[in-house]
Amino acid sequence: MDNNKYRQKTAWRKWFIPLALVALLPVGVQADATLDKIKSRGKVAIGVMINGGDFGSIDPVTKQMTGWNPELARRLASDLGVEVELVPVQTATRAQFLIAGKVDLLIASMELNAERAQSLGYAPTPFYRVGGTALTLRNSGIARWEDLRGKNVCVSQGSSFTRPLAADYDALPKGYKSSSDSLLALKGGQCVAAVHDSTLLQPLVRKGGEWADYHAPIANEILPADSVVWTRKGEADTIAAVDRVVQGWHRSGWLIETESRLGITPPQPALQELHTKFSATNG
Repeated sequence: MDNNKYRQKTAWRKWFIPLALVALLPVGVQADATLDKIKSRGKVAIGVMINGGDFGSIDPVTKQMTGWNPELARRLASDLGVEVELVPVQTATRAQFLIAGKVDLLIASMELNAERAQSLGYAPTPFYRVGGTALTLRNSGIARWEDLRGKNVCVSQGSSFTRPLAADYDALPKGYKSSSDSLLALKGGQCVAAVHDSTLLQPLVRKGGEWADYHAPIANEILPADSVVWTRKGEADTIAAVDRVVQGWHRSGWLIETESRLGITPPQPALQELHTKFSATNG
């Protein structure tokens, strides 16, 4: 064999063998670069929902984001040892922001369900549990989910409540760009009720004011589910790091303290359950 043919054969083997080995690796074992990027730049971008109320709003004086979602995002960044960039997101586009890399993580009133878990990753330890409730005029006659049959119901685009409202209760969901738009439509008589996370609607009922004529009469919540920190699919290192942080929050009781400090009522029973569970472990 002449030298040229030998060199070509050797070069072919040099590249083919590593590529063949990579091709044989199981899908999903490639390195998770997100956590490395977060640490190298010293900052994590977290998408948060700012739709008013105790879970996310803008302070009228400081113009800073306040409430449950921003508090958790700031604490998460601190516990990861980096600075935080808070990025406001909306219901209809929050998942796209994460998939497109506009944010690294989501703490955005986005509960865990099988459909979302197919396209996104998440830290398995929940930081809250919440379901949907209906806000309606006090004289609307609505008292049960079944009373929404055949009636227009305002929701946010991309809301997980759309499907059960239509499939289980024969309601007619109308999607709006944001929860604020949905609530304005309710006020404008475009629907008989607006269905959103109870964490958004219950504070409106408690505070009264412009919502004094409205109430949340249905006792049971629709689709109660765990709130989790969302990542991109397959980011095992990021998921593990975030999950350790969330478990630490439960172990120390920080989430219960934060809920109380922010005046969120009624207290979420799941927080006490998870505190008991993780305080019994060493971490």
